Amino acid sequence: MSAPDLLVVTAVAAEADAVRAGADPARIRVEPVGVGPAAAGAGAARLLALAEAAGSPYRAVLSAGIGGGLPGRAAVGATVLGLRAIAADLGAESADGFLPVELLGFGTSVIDADETLIKALAAALPEAVPGDILTLGTVTGTAATATALAARFPAAAAEAMEGYGVACAAAGAGTPFAELRAISNAVGPRDRLAWRIPEALGALTRAARALSGLPL
Repeated sequence: MSAPDLLVVTAVAAEADAVRAGADPARIRVEPVGVGPAAAGAGAARLLALAEAAGSPYRAVLSAGIGGGLPGRAAVGATVLGLRAIAADLGAESADGFLPVELLGFGTSVIDADETLIKALAAALPEAVPGDILTLGTVTGTAATATALAARFPAAAAEAMEGYGVACAAAGAGTPFAELRAISNAVGPRDRLAWRIPEALGALTRAARALSGLPL
């Protein structure tokens, strides 16, 4: 049996189980690697390196899971296809506002998803909302922060905690990258009663069924 073509990394086991429920294991390997950009980046880098060392590198890597949708851009229950992974809190505070890492001269906070992979995902998931996905080490919990993020990132549709880390690992390995998020809640004040996690996990399973036919 040939090795899987696509590596899908999630933060937690519940997300991985949801993807596995719809994925073809012959083509897709799914692994939870931890919460936050550091754990996600380290875990994804290890998996990519092990596959390369074994002589069966993955053709692509996908950061997948549930996430928050920016109001008016991605509704609860929607699936978001990330065109760019943006480390929204990577930078410095100043008296004039937040300074992204680019302005500090220390690299970039934005990594583009692979264009060919995005086209294949968009064809497989025509109802997915395209847009940037923000990576944050601290999830948004106030209306003020949600408003500020929406203003700073007009193309952003969702936020999560792992995409940028996985994108860094993919870039280091020379592996095509993309991010997929099923929306469980609106970005803003934390209201656990309004979260729709089972519905979002179900959306991940449905999306995973479409991933098995990707032309990689």
